[in-house]
Amino acid sequence: MPFPSARPGATTAPALPVAASPPSLPSAEDAVAHTLLNCLHREVSGPERRTAVEAATGRSADAGHLRLRLARSGTVLRVRLRRTSLLGDHRFLGPVAERSGHAWHELTWQDLAERVHTELGLRTGVDNDEFLGQLAASHAGVAAGLGRRAPAPASRYLESEQALVFGHRFHPTPKARSGDLATWAAYAPEARATFRLRHLAVRSELVAQDRVSPAATAVLDRLRRVPDGYTLLPAHPWQYELLRDDPRLRAALARGDVLDLGEGGAHFTPTASVRTLSGAGAFLKFSLNVRITNCIRKNAAYELSGAVALTRALAPILGRLARRFPGHAVLGEPAYRSVSAAVAPDLLEGFGVIVREGLDAHVRPGATPLLAAAVADEYPTGAAHISRLLDGGGPRDALRWWDAYLRLLVPPVLSAYLDHGVVLEPHLQNVLVAVDDDGLPSRVLLRDMEGTKLLPEPHAATLAALPTSVAEPMTYGARRGWDRVTYCLLVNNVAEVLAALTDLHPRLEAHLWARVRAVLEGCRAEHGDRAPLRALLDGAPLPAKANLLARWERRADREAEYVRIPSPLARSVLGGALRTRVRRSS
Repeated sequence: MPFPSARPGATTAPALPVAASPPSLPSAEDAVAHTLLNCLHREVSGPERRTAVEAATGRSADAGHLRLRLARSGTVLRVRLRRTSLLGDHRFLGPVAERSGHAWHELTWQDLAERVHTELGLRTGVDNDEFLGQLAASHAGVAAGLGRRAPAPASRYLESEQALVFGHRFHPTPKARSGDLATWAAYAPEARATFRLRHLAVRSELVAQDRVSPAATAVLDRLRRVPDGYTLLPAHPWQYELLRDDPRLRAALARGDVLDLGEGGAHFTPTASVRTLSGAGAFLKFSLNVRITNCIRKNAAYELSGAVALTRALAPILGRLARRFPGHAVLGEPAYRSVSAAVAPDLLEGFGVIVREGLDAHVRPGATPLLAAAVADEYPTGAAHISRLLDGGGPRDALRWWDAYLRLLVPPVLSAYLDHGVVLEPHLQNVLVAVDDDGLPSRVLLRDMEGTKLLPEPHAATLAALPTSVAEPMTYGARRGWDRVTYCLLVNNVAEVLAALTDLHPRLEAHLWARVRAVLEGCRAEHGDRAPLRALLDGAPLPAKANLLARWERRADREAEYVRIPSPLARSVLGGALRTRVRRSS
């Protein structure tokens, strides 16, 4: 039988039955296999037109299968579908199977990993001896998250930060990390960890710091009293254990340049990023010499300086955006502190901590901030999930929620780029959505200056005033910047929240995308017929970050390429999908 060719996510896929509610949690084995298959579909087999949706036959209770060919190795895979998607981000059920002759044989996740390893080796001509080990680490992380669920914190907000058991479903190793499981469990958000900080006192003349005002470091200074002539430097306790035997730190301790005051003070809670902790009315973003997903999570010297420089430079622009869009704000990072490079350059980065604004000034009384990634999770792993917010509401409630969310999120992000040359990064883990007592969005907050970039032309004067080592990493060219905005906004964020809503109300999918189009048309009316918006509304392919290929090629996140995936935003596509829904309902 010849293998049928189809566009990834083609809107002409058969109309299939769908589930009406989110499923129960998958096993770690299925979760890892589905994530790998998502990446294959988006980055490899899909762009090569080697995928097909097969409708269910007879009285089968499932929604058919997705079939993929790995063109270089000749492997043919399939997986049961829970439902299809206009964007191609289908939902899967159960294990992946491989065709052998005329029969299908189920694969373990390790078998699938081996098939992917072989295909990518043939595709690129190079090997990656880390890949299988990182997949195994991710599987162990998912299994540990499923098996070690401590009681949820009393704060709904913190519970949402710690709800991501499975992680990014388009990243091949979303829960990969270095370090042993026992240490990870002591500090991991999905283990619902909470702990005290390690406190160091550094001779004040040996402190490196920058701040937009003296008040910006007050949160650090009030954590603990220190002797006269010293300045407090909090450290992540895991990072301190990783660095405690560094000979330069030991020498500084022996000289009395640094004092180890031990652990103490208030408890801090890890947020979804692991190394950014919530406590004492602020967020503290620590260096952590641990590989999480792709990267060692260390605050480079240019990131420490760049966070404060960006906060200072963007204050007027973000103020104007906040006044124009009162339901939107960006959390600044007004200070950093570390040990001076005079002690050791590596320790400056290793002990660097960035102060991020807290939520009190940005969330109105009665509203509850929730991590957008927890709201949009494929599975209901916490109280922030959209199924809990809607609480059994019907399609009208879902559309009302969706309209509120889009209005708060999309226009300010696009305005930042089109009007001010600022690339915001609203991916799900960087967005907090505040909801009222009815679960409706009332405010959207963006965070993490590391992902915020400037276009070089409108910000030439600001960039020229900074050291080249700081200025270059905080810039994107226009093409790269627009790809980043549209990927984070539409593919990573909007499409994933839309998918979670579609799980609850399958017949709404085209209507939900039509609401996205309507908001984009409103932005075009406000900003003029700008080429980037015109392309979106014409249905130009959308950029999707190629996490699998970046991981295989061992690229830094900043260097990851984008693949192009079919867009559901064109009027012709949405019109056809809506007509199909009408026929199926009649």
